[in-house]
Amino acid sequence: MMAQCAAGAHLNLDITPRRSVEFGRTYVVRPKGKHQATVVWLHGLGDNGSSWSQLLDNLPLPNIKWICPTAPTRPVTVLGGFPCTAWFDEGELSEDGPNDVEGLDASVSHIANLLSTEPTDVKLGIGGFSMGAACALYSATCFAQGKYGNGSPYPVNLKAIVGLSGWLPGGRSLRSMIEGSQDGARRAASLPILLCHGRGDEVVPYKFGERSSQILSSAGFRYVAFKTYEGLGHYTVPKEMEEVCQWLNARLVA
Repeated sequence: MMAQCAAGAHLNLDITPRRSVEFGRTYVVRPKGKHQATVVWLHGLGDNGSSWSQLLDNLPLPNIKWICPTAPTRPVTVLGGFPCTAWFDEGELSEDGPNDVEGLDASVSHIANLLSTEPTDVKLGIGGFSMGAACALYSATCFAQGKYGNGSPYPVNLKAIVGLSGWLPGGRSLRSMIEGSQDGARRAASLPILLCHGRGDEVVPYKFGERSSQILSSAGFRYVAFKTYEGLGHYTVPKEMEEVCQWLNARLVA
């Protein structure tokens, strides 16, 4: 799901004073049945919301509304500073690498804003692929802690997280942050997470998906499902999407 780096129509939404963030176009797939859930789905590096909206539109999930935003275009360190659609800046993947907390917070705030106007009786979820999955998992940690990385309150009550071929940013300190808070532990224990990763992934190696699952579980996320796909590279396959559908149906629609 990689695409040409391009910006869509711009929308100024920024919770940080130091840097303006301009998001691209948001694509919405309306439910074909009764509206029971809304999921924000986040694309990978260099992609946009359009390609995923087309795929999601064809899934057998008639009661889910999909919101597919497009990330800001920004210089990306791992690409040698080349400007690309990216939810945050990323260097070489490593557990000890620095995290762009400012960029993560701005994107996760944008996602929360998209969900905050949904009807109160609708269940809310976030999913994504690759860097989008990383952003979805960062949203899960903000939900559990009740705040963004910069300390501002996190406003949305999440019911499901899906991450395909991704990784968890900022996992090193997660356990201590959640263990120190009764509310944090309760929220973490209440949020189901589905992680899927291919053993043949050459972009985000399998070990990062596996390690992310372990960190989340040890931090108190009780309902973490980790699905492994033999031979799968950095892309999606129908079998994987079928399992995503079954999992979302059970948690958001049933």
